[in-house]
Amino acid sequence: MSNPLPPPPPPSTHHHQHQPLNIITPATTSATTMTSAPNREYRKGNWTIQETLTLITAKRLDDERRAKPSTSSPSKPGELRWKWIENYCWDHGCFRSQNQCNDKWDNLLRDYKKVRQYQSSHSQSQSSHPFLSYWSMERHQRKLHNLPTNMSPEVFEALNDVLQRKLNTQQQPHLHQPSFSQSPEQLPLKTDQNPPEVDAPVTVSEESDSSETESSENLDSKTKRKKVRKIGSSIMRSASVLAQTLKSCEENKEKRHQQVMELEHRRLQIEETRNEVNRKGITDLVAAMTNLSGAIQSLIANHYDQT
Repeated sequence: MSNPLPPPPPPSTHHHQHQPLNIITPATTSATTMTSAPNREYRKGNWTIQETLTLITAKRLDDERRAKPSTSSPSKPGELRWKWIENYCWDHGCFRSQNQCNDKWDNLLRDYKKVRQYQSSHSQSQSSHPFLSYWSMERHQRKLHNLPTNMSPEVFEALNDVLQRKLNTQQQPHLHQPSFSQSPEQLPLKTDQNPPEVDAPVTVSEESDSSETESSENLDSKTKRKKVRKIGSSIMRSASVLAQTLKSCEENKEKRHQQVMELEHRRLQIEETRNEVNRKGITDLVAAMTNLSGAIQSLIANHYDQT
């Protein structure tokens, strides 16, 4: 049994006056340099190999940053993490948004898993046919095997390195925790442990990334449901307003139709009255002409009688 360690010395009772120093740590410098601009013009289209490698490097640094124990700030949600990755990419010439980075990372993991499964399954199989490696395939051959057509060796190795580092970081706390039921002398020394294979980190990392993507998908689904509810309520209000407007338009149209019918009826009455007046005037004129001709004839007859 080893002797117990001596207790630490008591703290010094001397008090010294120090001037406050403004110490700038790397975390503060990275936080100050990678501030998000309010208006960014994001690049669209296909990703280049350099942009993809920059994204993988940003994801590796973010994993290392989050793996460090920090008591100053709690764990940040996935949205802020991908914002940090976006800022890193912008500082290194990859002008992509956080949503583009998140989608690209999910696609990279999916393509990496397909290539890794193909390589491992065919390398372990005892088939008599010659094995055609993914890296020696043409583009149409990769399509026939349902494999990604644009996976480069640099991207594959970078992804493998990131996932291996993440697995080692996750397994490190468990390897250094001894069992409390045994003393340090009774713990067996395992010297024949094999190093972890390359295929192992992918499952754990993919599970953690899939859990992160599932949580982000749950948040997205909640926000989508809220948006759908808001849109539905606005549609109902718009439909009610539209129905009231159509109803008022129909009522106004009916009123205008009634007014037009009344005006037409009045016009017909006026025309009938005018025709009646014309007929009566003509009758009176004929009677007056008849009386006038009779008077003229009687006047002529009296004149002949006098002569």
